[in-house]
Amino acid sequence: MTADSASSAPFRLIVSGGGTGGHTYPALTAVRALQRRLAAEGRAVEVLWIGTAQGLEARVAPAEGIAFTTVATGKIRRSSNPLKMLGPANVKDMARVPLGVAQARKKIAEFAPDVVLATGGYVAVPAGLAARMCKRPLVLHEQTVRLGLANRKLASSATYVAVSSESTLPLLPEAVRPVAVVTGNPVRPEVLTGHADKAIGTLGLTGFDRRLPTLYVTGGAQGAQQINHVVGDALEWLLERANVVHQCGPDNVASLGELAAALPPELAGRYHLTGFVGPELPDVLALADVVISRSGAGTLAELTALGKPAVFVPLASAAGNEQAHNARHLQAAGAALSLEGEVTADRLREAVGPLLSDPARRTAMADAARAHGRPDAADRLVDVILSAASG
Repeated sequence: MTADSASSAPFRLIVSGGGTGGHTYPALTAVRALQRRLAAEGRAVEVLWIGTAQGLEARVAPAEGIAFTTVATGKIRRSSNPLKMLGPANVKDMARVPLGVAQARKKIAEFAPDVVLATGGYVAVPAGLAARMCKRPLVLHEQTVRLGLANRKLASSATYVAVSSESTLPLLPEAVRPVAVVTGNPVRPEVLTGHADKAIGTLGLTGFDRRLPTLYVTGGAQGAQQINHVVGDALEWLLERANVVHQCGPDNVASLGELAAALPPELAGRYHLTGFVGPELPDVLALADVVISRSGAGTLAELTALGKPAVFVPLASAAGNEQAHNARHLQAAGAALSLEGEVTADRLREAVGPLLSDPARRTAMADAARAHGRPDAADRLVDVILSAASG
């Protein structure tokens, strides 16, 4: 094959990772960025996504026109007790991994990718191990401050390990550091293009007082009972100081609606309760002056890219306590506040009050958050993928 024909041939990428949005959406955003980059050069991209039938990726990839296939894999249930790690469920699942590696090896050999991109989650392990066996370049991407379990298992096989934060580098095994690259965590480009006035119109926020700051409260698509409860307890106090958009999850609308119905009319007009925020999310984020949320890696990437002051309530049961580590990292830099342990209305008021009352404090935190944001993370990851292919 000549150099010209090689450069015009489709770029072939295998993606593996998923289970949750935290692993799935960064991969999808990187695929989109790679397609845009190479389309500008007149070159196509062919993608095969290896995932599980139960994971989010099984819906997302086909919806994006990406070929999707599954392999056997097993979820490792973590425990601080080594004996529990050897429980029947883990032993059964670990026994499935060799089958998954054999299946992934066959798929990689047939597809002959230029690069395999693994973004974490237990499904990435078989494909990552098979990439090494097939002598294909492997790029790992880690969304959180510390390497997740799957990426720790694969790091020694990787051509490059792309990480989302400078603070990850000293936490890596010494042997891995030479191949580590800080790219940031890819953020969907549409998140960065919101308009505050559009949110006012789309959501019908006619009772909002634009002289007051706007607080956006979110616990993720399903809502977070902990956040909903503490915001409900502090609701009148918050509405005396701010407009509030509260995405509470579909199951929590009724109970919080009862609270809203009892509010004084002037406060009720400043409160917008919704079960789910969809395509209007970029506009809601543009409107928000302060955000209260969980501290998953995707949320942090979006809020820092936008430079949004935030009060995080980490999910205590997150794998490896990763949400707490994410939030502490930003709090140490003055880029957010983190509320861990028992979160009460008093603690929430103490944290968010100064941000709502002091524009200068909001600006300082916004600047610190923006300094940690990497809105170009997807393009940086594409650079790493293309470098791995040409190496």
